[in-house]
Amino acid sequence: MAPRVLISDSLSDAAVQIFKDRGIDVDFRPELGKDKEALAAVIGDYDGLAIRSATKVTAALLEHATNLKVVGRAGIGTDNVDKEASSKKGVIVMNTPFGNMITTAEHAIAMMFAVARQIPEASASTHAGKWEKSKFMGVELTGKTLGVIGAGNIGGIVCDRARGLKMKVIAYDPFLSAEKAEKMGVEKVELDDLLSRADFITLHVPLTDQTKNILGRENLAKTKPGVRIINCARGGLVDEEALAELLKSGHVAGAAFDVFIEEPAKENVLFNLPNVVCTPHLGAATSEAQENVALQVAEQMSNYLIEGAVENALNMPSMTAEEAKVMGPWVQLAAHLGSFIGQMTDEPIKAINILYDGVVADMNLAALNCSVIAGIMKKSNPDVNLVSAQVVAKERGVQISTTNQDKSGAFDGYIKVTVVTEKRERSVAGTCFSDGKPRFIQIKGINIDAEIGEHMLYTTNEDQPGIIGTLGETMGRHGANIANFTLGRAASGGEAIALLYLDEAPGDAVLKALSETGLFRQIKPLMFDVV
Repeated sequence: MAPRVLISDSLSDAAVQIFKDRGIDVDFRPELGKDKEALAAVIGDYDGLAIRSATKVTAALLEHATNLKVVGRAGIGTDNVDKEASSKKGVIVMNTPFGNMITTAEHAIAMMFAVARQIPEASASTHAGKWEKSKFMGVELTGKTLGVIGAGNIGGIVCDRARGLKMKVIAYDPFLSAEKAEKMGVEKVELDDLLSRADFITLHVPLTDQTKNILGRENLAKTKPGVRIINCARGGLVDEEALAELLKSGHVAGAAFDVFIEEPAKENVLFNLPNVVCTPHLGAATSEAQENVALQVAEQMSNYLIEGAVENALNMPSMTAEEAKVMGPWVQLAAHLGSFIGQMTDEPIKAINILYDGVVADMNLAALNCSVIAGIMKKSNPDVNLVSAQVVAKERGVQISTTNQDKSGAFDGYIKVTVVTEKRERSVAGTCFSDGKPRFIQIKGINIDAEIGEHMLYTTNEDQPGIIGTLGETMGRHGANIANFTLGRAASGGEAIALLYLDEAPGDAVLKALSETGLFRQIKPLMFDVV
């Protein structure tokens, strides 16, 4: 059955066609973005939801989203999506951070020009029939120092454009390396240094606990007299009340804001102040940007629903379509290893340790970690998936650690998973052969070579004659057909294990008969989601 996607905001016809061309059933109903009751009534029928800013993906809506796997936001901001609730529900949240980068950067530059030359006020005055040439004395950008807070994708474009305007660019960004700053032609500085030196300050960071009010009252007081401040990033980065006071006092010569703490901004303390330019969140509002993000979100959602590729996800590791093709068997193996340990472990898990060896050590380990953890947690949380697994583990206080190492043995690569409980440690390892099929290669330190099937039976016993015969005879007597049979032992006469791959789940009669022989220390039926 083809995946189904609902588009609940305005998206271009070309984006709709991308879904159709990829074999996805798509319903275009932009009216639902503003009708939460109607949206809740139908959302349970869809695997994907494509939105802009009008649709609110709340915890209440997600309660009705019984089949939802992915929410795609055509744009950068996801303030309208409850990401924590989405993660707990196992829904991937994607955005499109690159489709409107140039447009947003250009708007910041345009706002800087507007406030430098008081263009909006001069235009309004001229339209009113006045000719107040001497009133609107501006400043040049050439030779001025621009302080950029956040030199990532959009901030980097602003830096490039500003250098083209012959401005001196200084940047504050904890993630900007000295080498990258030198390559960009900007000076990397600390925030206090930027505040004291910049003639213009422009912000290009997301709104987080760390960046909220980054230009609060205290930091605004540190700015250079006559500074002009531009915010085309997010409302809440600047203390609007404190800024208004400094504008009135003349310490801040001007401001240009495209975003506000409360939006839509019908009223704001910055409105109607002299030399304050305000626009209604137009940063991404160009026809090119709107088309770009629409096409990008359609491609990303299609890639995930059809190929399993995860791009620009905010609540799980990304995995490109190319990675998904190469890593598919390893992701499946990781899930099987986790599932084995999860089914074998009845007591609370304190820690999960994952070892990656050889070729797999160079892969996308974050995605593999999610698969292992999901496999482990599935026993107690049947609805857990790659998105929600780490949330569930964190809520339970499970410590996750990973180790990667160069090829160390006969296999080109393998994964070993160890869980720690109050009572014991339990480990299992596996690899993928050239046929792409995952295999178990070690359990409890005992080497084996076991094909993985949907229905399996695991037993442990003291190594002695007759075990194979007992297993075979018991299975045959109860009509349980063995597809594959694997044995392993620590040493002659020591602990031994057996893994039977069966055509169907062993019934209670089989388990009882094996138990009554008195030969087995442990008898455990297992099930795996085999693709």
